[in-house]
Amino acid sequence: MPGTDETAQRLLDSSARLSRDPETEIDWDAPLGDGYGLSPEWSTLYGTSYWEELTEVQRRELTRHEAASVASTGIWFELILQQLILRDVYALNPAGADFKWSLTEIADECRHSIMFARLTGKLVDVEYRPRPIARELGRLFKTVATGESAYAAILVAEEVLDVMQRDWMRDRRVEPLIRTVNHIHVVEESRHMVFAREETRQRLIGAGRARRWTSGLLIAVVADVIMSSMVTRAVYANAGLDADRAVREARRNEHHRALLRSSCANLMDFLGEVGLLTPAATRVYRRTGLR
Repeated sequence: MPGTDETAQRLLDSSARLSRDPETEIDWDAPLGDGYGLSPEWSTLYGTSYWEELTEVQRRELTRHEAASVASTGIWFELILQQLILRDVYALNPAGADFKWSLTEIADECRHSIMFARLTGKLVDVEYRPRPIARELGRLFKTVATGESAYAAILVAEEVLDVMQRDWMRDRRVEPLIRTVNHIHVVEESRHMVFAREETRQRLIGAGRARRWTSGLLIAVVADVIMSSMVTRAVYANAGLDADRAVREARRNEHHRALLRSSCANLMDFLGEVGLLTPAATRVYRRTGLR
C-alpha cells in the first residue's frame, strides 16, 4: 500500500493535468432551459403515489429545488471539510507532498463551494441551509473531530454526493448547466476520495476495538445528519407541494432507500474493510438508508 506522501504526489500530478476552473469554463450568463434539476429517479418522491399525481412541470420544479438543496448541503460540508484539513496542515512539513496536496484540496473545495453557490442562485430564488441543530452539530464536529473520524466522515459525505452526481451528469434529461457542474465536481472529488481513504487507513494503524467502535459510530451519526439535511421540508413547500404529505411519503420511499443502498455498497465495503462498520454503526446506517 502506498504511503500518504506518495499518494499525495500522485494526486498533485493528477490535479496539475485535470483541474477545472468553473468561473471560466461555465457560461453563467446562459439562460436555463426546461430540464430536470436531477435525474427523476433520484427525486425523494420518485416511486411514491404523490409523484404519480404530479404534472411534468411540477416534477421538474421539485427536482430543481432538490438539486439546490443538495448543493447547499454540499457547501455546508465542504466548509467543514476545509477547516478539518487546514487544522492538519498546520502541523505538516511545508516541503512535503502531503502539505501541498492538502492546500490544493482546500483550494478545490473553495472553487466548488463558489460553483455550488452560483448554481443554486441560478436554479431557485430561495435559500436552503441545513436545520439549525445540524449546523450546530457541524460546528461541534469540525472542532473536535480528528484522525479517522474526520477523514472517514469526509469520505462518506463525498461518496454519497458522488454516486448521485455521476448519474445526473450523464442524464440528458437534466439541465445542461447542472450536468456540467456535476461533471467538474465528480472529476475533482475522485482525487479527494482517494486521499480520504488513504488517510483513514493510515490513521487506523494500531487502533484497537474500542477506538474503532467509537469512530465508527461517530462517522455513522455524521452520515445520518448529512443525509437528513440533503432535502429539507422547505423544498416541498417551495416547490408548491403539500409539505406534510411529501415528507411523510419521502420517509417511506423504499425506491429511494434501495437506490442509496445499492449506490453506497462500495463505501460500506470499505468501512467494513477498515473495521468501522461495527454493529452499532450498521444500525445507524440502516436507519439512514445507506445499508
